[in-house]
Amino acid sequence: MDYIRAFIVGGTICVIGQLLMDGTKLTPAHVLVLFVTSGVILTALGIYEPIVKFGGAGATVPIVGFGYTLAKGSIKATKESGILGAFTGGVEAGAGGVAAAVVFGYLMALIFNPKSKK
Repeated sequence: MDYIRAFIVGGTICVIGQLLMDGTKLTPAHVLVLFVTSGVILTALGIYEPIVKFGGAGATVPIVGFGYTLAKGSIKATKESGILGAFTGGVEAGAGGVAAAVVFGYLMALIFNPKSKK
């Protein structure tokens, strides 16, 4: 049942993104920024936490989940360190994911030889 809930939540997020790109003049970069910002705002309002509890990885893996991670890290660090934590908490919380993306992206670039489209 966890897989079905993750599929439903993640699929809904992806459908929203695809509809935004197909139905508006927004570019993928605009949608990316919109989703990260939405994740932060929804987390700050307490709306995204129930979605994460329901959908699990379906809610945390898409880019909206990155905004969720930034907001949760900032909120936690602010409670522990004060106002300085608002600036450092998000970076600290998301550092592992960003580092993994850079390392694995580099490794894939070494292993595979991309070809340009003609």
